[in-house]
Amino acid sequence: GFPAVADPVSVLPGSLGRESWCNEHDTIHGRLDIIEEKVIKTVEHLESEVKSLLNIISETPQIPIAPGTPLIDIYDGKY
Repeated sequence: GFPAVADPVSVLPGSLGRESWCNEHDTIHGRLDIIEEKVIKTVEHLESEVKSLLNIISETPQIPIAPGTPLIDIYDGKY
């Protein structure tokens, strides 16, 4: 006995169980491949958007701030 315990595929009864397991395994990997592709495309899109925003910011002329002018934090949601 012990070799059958070490190999979980051989524990499944008959070739039908093995075929079913392989099909499920292939289906899961196919879905993971689709998810991976979508994640890669999303990251590429976001990188492109960030580059565009950084280009816009770098091309925008800086407005000099007069001494004593209160600064506004645009991230606090109260602006």
